[in-house]
Amino acid sequence: MPKVAMVTGGNRGIGLGITTRLLDEGYAVAILATREEPAELMAELRERGEVIYVRGSVAELADHERYVAATLEQWGRIDVLVNNAGVAPTVRDDILVATPESYDRVMDINLRGPYFLTQLVARTMVERRGEMAGLPDEPVGTIVNVSSTSAVTVSTNRGEYCLSKAGMAMSTQLWAARLAPEGILVYEIRPGIIATDMTAGVTEKYDAFFAGGGAPIPRWGRASDVGGAVAQLVAGQMPYSTGDVINVDGGMHIPTL
Repeated sequence: MPKVAMVTGGNRGIGLGITTRLLDEGYAVAILATREEPAELMAELRERGEVIYVRGSVAELADHERYVAATLEQWGRIDVLVNNAGVAPTVRDDILVATPESYDRVMDINLRGPYFLTQLVARTMVERRGEMAGLPDEPVGTIVNVSSTSAVTVSTNRGEYCLSKAGMAMSTQLWAARLAPEGILVYEIRPGIIATDMTAGVTEKYDAFFAGGGAPIPRWGRASDVGGAVAQLVAGQMPYSTGDVINVDGGMHIPTL
């Protein structure tokens, strides 16, 4: 029986990079995504390993229940949750004119949804783990939150996005502290500028950023870079570490003069 990973938004962008890497590492993967099931993509993924697709939104709590139920029905276990699904504001508005509707949409998908999905999955992991006589030698489960360099970097034309990712960073700390006694590890991955459809509209801006020395590793990040980081964190090789932040940003987070 393979270990089982749940990856929200695992059908595109960074999420697809994570799904692909985990399948290659031998995990079975359950994807949650809002679009119709992409038949061609799923056929390609099934050539790599076991994978199912659940259509739903991380913002909807009822979809959480269906997602967990489908995963358990297929494999009977959950070892990993990757909270990856997220959105940018539909319009990048100055925070002086940004709307409550945009704020609520971003927060529901990027912060509220992952918070309560984590709650449900953690409860499921604990229930299926059963009683423990002391801490296990290996993690019972691992939860990885995909945030963003925007958790600590200001963009005044997408304040709701920055706040949602800063909230995700604190959520990681909260869950790490609460779940450590349960044998569940929690980490945060903080991507920088990754080449996806979300960043396609600002290509010229970030090309200039890299050309001007904005990051020590002067290139765009790839979805596979994030997938590799996730694979390392869920491998169970750091059983005495939790709540850690892994920057996948080419060194952007390093203060330089």
